[in-house]
Amino acid sequence: MNSSPPQPERLGRQARLVVVVLAVCAAAALFWPRGDKAPDASGLQDVDGRTAPLEERLAPVTLVHFWATWCPPCRDEIPALQRLEKDLAENRDFRVVMVAVSDTPDQVRTMLGDGTRSVLFDPRGEVAKSYGTDKLPETYLVVGGQVVQKYVGQTDWDAPAVRQALTTRFRPS
Repeated sequence: MNSSPPQPERLGRQARLVVVVLAVCAAAALFWPRGDKAPDASGLQDVDGRTAPLEERLAPVTLVHFWATWCPPCRDEIPALQRLEKDLAENRDFRVVMVAVSDTPDQVRTMLGDGTRSVLFDPRGEVAKSYGTDKLPETYLVVGGQVVQKYVGQTDWDAPAVRQALTTRFRPS
C-alpha cells in the first residue's frame, strides 16, 4: 500500500486544468446568447404597405425598436437611437430596425422625413405584442435570432455603458 502524498507537480497540472475549464465555462456563459427565439414578425409592412418580414432585416446583432409618433418618450428617444445607428453604421454585424406601432407612413414621414423608408409598420400592434411589448418605447436586442435583452421605456442610447453593452455583442469592423 502506497500512502505517499500526491506530487506537487501533479497538483499544479490538475489545478491549471481546472482553472482553464472554469475560464472556458465562464466565457461561454458570458458571451453565449441567452434568451428566447425572436417571435414571428410576419405581420410587418414597409412604407408602401407591402409585407416586410423582419427576419430579412436582422443582422447578427439587431436592436428591434417598437415606437410610435404619438408617444412623447418615443419622440424624445429617436435622435439618440439615430445617432447610435449612424455611429455604428460601418459595422455590418449591427443594425437598428425601427417598427412604428399603430402609425401610418404619413405620420412617420412628418416626423422622420427621408428616414421613413427604413421604418417597418405594425398597424395593429400584433408583432409588438408577440414580442411582449406592453408599453412604448420598447427595444429588443436580438443576437443570432435570440432575444437576449429588453429595454423598457426611453433609453439613453448615447450613454457609454449602454453602447459598451451593445458593442461587446459583436466584433467592430
